This record gives sequence, structure tokens and C-alpha cells, in this order.
Amino acid sequence: MKLKILLSSLLLAVATSTAHAGDDLAAVLKEAAAENDKAKAAGFEWRDTGKMLKKAKDEKDAKKALKLAKKALQQAKLAQKQAEVEKDAGPRF
Repeated sequence: MKLKILLSSLLLAVATSTAHAGDDLAAVLKEAAAENDKAKAAGFEWRDTGKMLKKAKDEKDAKKALKLAKKALQQAKLAQKQAEVEKDAGPRF
């Protein structure tokens, strides 16, 4: 009986997590695109971020798409940090 309850709850948890993956994917894609636009405006868009976003939008598997979208979001935020650090870059002599 305990095993049946455990398996049922595990199945329910997995089904719930995959159902929410689509909702999270849309939000992450939207946020990643916005952050990448900020990095692009600063002149520091990274080479692969746009490619990752496009690949995430075209990906059929929700988990893979979410993973790519999160990685693109992370890269976009790091590009903005790089732009901030490099703002005052120059020779120091």
C-alpha cells in the first residue's frame, strides 16, 4: 500500500513538473530575449546567445528548450555585467 501511494505521488509530481515546464519556458524565453536586447544595446551581445534563444524556440523537447533558454538568460546577464566592467576600460599608464 505504501509503495502504491509513493509511486502515485511520484507520478503526480513528474506530471505536474512537466506541465509547468511550458509555462516557465515562455517566461524564461521572454526574459532572456529582453536581457539580450539590453546587452545588445550596450554593445556587448555575446556570439551564441541569440543562437541559443532561436534554438530554444525551435526545440521540441520542453526540458532541452528550458535548459537552453536558461543558459541564454545567464549569458545575457553576464554580457551586461561585462559591459559595465568594460565601460571604463583603457590603458593604464
